[in-house]
Amino acid sequence: MPTLPTDPAPFYQAHVFVCTNRRMDGHPRGCCASKGSEKLRDYMKARAKELGIKGIRVNSAGCLDRCEFGPAVVIYPEGVWYKVNTREEVDEILHRHLIEGGRVENLMLQPTDLPPKK
Repeated sequence: MPTLPTDPAPFYQAHVFVCTNRRMDGHPRGCCASKGSEKLRDYMKARAKELGIKGIRVNSAGCLDRCEFGPAVVIYPEGVWYKVNTREEVDEILHRHLIEGGRVENLMLQPTDLPPKK
């Protein structure tokens, strides 16, 4: 969706949503929380603060509907999706995407990465 000239300036330069959705054990789609997303979110928030990254917000999100690929992270305004499993991957995203403005291609989820049809 395009930005309009009358839109207010963004409150944050980047908004990072980390799926922390929790489903019942054994659910066929799984869930990001059971894959450690809450700890990764906490680490990302603390690490971004340590690094002094200004103008970003790291938030929990409910289901982002990409559970099979999670833990799922999406960064706006770019709308870039990542699969994040480790603290090292969090560090790489913080540095390359949020500090340098690049992308971590090997962690990116593509639009063709879809959950199985129900």
